[in-house]
Amino acid sequence: MSQLGIAMSQPVTADHVVAHLANTSAPPIIVMDKVNKWFGSLHVLRDVSLSVAEKERVVVCGPSGSGKSTMIRCVNRLETHQQGKIVVDGVELTDDLRSLDMIRREVGMVFQSFNLFPHLTILENCTLAPIWVRRMQRAEAEELAMHYLTRVKIPEQARKYPGQLSGGQQQRVAIARALCMRPKIMLFDEPTSALDPEMIKEVLDVMIELAESGMTMICVTHEMGFARQVADRVVFMDRGEIVEIGSPERMFGSPQTDRLKLFLSQILRGH
Repeated sequence: MSQLGIAMSQPVTADHVVAHLANTSAPPIIVMDKVNKWFGSLHVLRDVSLSVAEKERVVVCGPSGSGKSTMIRCVNRLETHQQGKIVVDGVELTDDLRSLDMIRREVGMVFQSFNLFPHLTILENCTLAPIWVRRMQRAEAEELAMHYLTRVKIPEQARKYPGQLSGGQQQRVAIARALCMRPKIMLFDEPTSALDPEMIKEVLDVMIELAESGMTMICVTHEMGFARQVADRVVFMDRGEIVEIGSPERMFGSPQTDRLKLFLSQILRGH
């Protein structure tokens, strides 16, 4: 896997995307090309260009308000971009509902808040989408759900309700629920930020195991230890731009821009 390092005073451009693809053995499963997004007059994504190869693990970091969450929410069109192009698994994201449904079947997402249905059991939370979206038989869906609940180490919680579980357990359920759709890509939006410190490790352990299994992942997180352990590349964003991209070793050991140096000094001081 290529671990191309890019450092620049200007945002990453489409030329850098092409340069990265030329050095990557696996084909790109996600390509963002000069993506721009506004919330009203607020320009939250500025010419964002990024390619992610199949089975690559990318960690996105940056200060609050830098556009990290907005960027990955654009990948499965939870947010719509106004300019530029996003292609996921060969399908360009547009307003076409059929292509959108196709993409959302292949892209799982885990949020800061667990977004579980409180009135459904853990098993029912995990089987809902496979039954209704994948048209899976209930028995098959339940077998699949138990497989993934076992994988995230909480099969004994299947008959309980979300309110009966700890925050760490609920987030592991959210991961299992996403995996039940058998996605090609997993997106994580600060999955540990709402957890108490003692619960963070149990969620990160599940994510590490998932990364090591070869899942394509984009993870927005401040957990730099996780980034060092699993990331093929680290993306640093600030003010809606991608400022630097590189291997964890290069990004943490030899940051090229003052903006990344400042961010690392603040985040590492906080740990």
